[in-house]
Amino acid sequence: MALLTSLILAAFVGYIGAWYTGAVEGNFALLLLLATVVTGAYWLVERFYFLPRRRRAAEAFETSSAQRREALTQQGITQFDREDSKAREKILAQPWWLDWTAGLFPVILVVFLLRSFVVEPFKIPSGSMMPTLLTGDLILVNKFTYGLRLPVANTKVTDGTPPARGDVMVFRYPPKPSMDYIKRVVGVPGDEVAYLNKKLTINGQPVSKVEVPDYFDDEVMRYFKQYRENLGGKEHLLLNDDTRRAGLSDAEIMSFPNRENCRYSVEGVVCKVPPGHYFMMGDNRDNSLDSRYWGFVPDQNIVGKAFFVWMNFGNLKRIGPFQ
Repeated sequence: MALLTSLILAAFVGYIGAWYTGAVEGNFALLLLLATVVTGAYWLVERFYFLPRRRRAAEAFETSSAQRREALTQQGITQFDREDSKAREKILAQPWWLDWTAGLFPVILVVFLLRSFVVEPFKIPSGSMMPTLLTGDLILVNKFTYGLRLPVANTKVTDGTPPARGDVMVFRYPPKPSMDYIKRVVGVPGDEVAYLNKKLTINGQPVSKVEVPDYFDDEVMRYFKQYRENLGGKEHLLLNDDTRRAGLSDAEIMSFPNRENCRYSVEGVVCKVPPGHYFMMGDNRDNSLDSRYWGFVPDQNIVGKAFFVWMNFGNLKRIGPFQ
């Protein structure tokens, strides 16, 4: 068992190393599921086989020691060393290969359940959601609001509340589902979303947008136009870049399912959101790779609703909820 456990642990370490170096495309959810299953199997074997066997061995040792002490007492020897208790502890002790598997199972199980069904942490990798979320923000994502989903398969098992306009949502990037993206829900199934000349319209109704003081991005050392938008009753800030045009070139637009639902022009884009799909946009409107480029997010790609910044090591004032 020690050799088998060494090979299993080496496989896990090798996979993590290959993922870290970019040799393979990692899947943390799958890795955590496998770790839970493997350590759980060791925990069961330990609880129902190895531990009872060690206890029986310890009891046999105690019986043998008692008989030996009784024999020595009959010979007039009344003082004994304390090595027996140490030997018993050694018999009951878990070997290293159980300590590193069965011993870790409760912790891994708790992490697996919390991450799969309650909250999952994410790190913001880019500025596409500025000024709401900044690069380096560590956020929490609610995994049950939109319905519970099975880990890895992402199959929905409860309905939950459907995503609403204005929600900040984490989802699997449609062109590459192994990657997680974060954007704001702009259009829900059945909506006609128009983004023309940098003005957002939903079902023919302009979305309220009020100009506020410019935003200074200290990463690029320049100011951007900033607005307060009311989307689905949720107010949030967004940025516009006067140096970027509203329309997209043909080279920028990817091929995607339901592409025929979108009309592109020099002014921007108009899309009809198909059933079971969502139209997503970043708050950094002119610097966001979103549904305008790669299409709609299907319901099965949803991961959860982002709601809280729990840490930003460069700016502790970032900690707190957001809209």
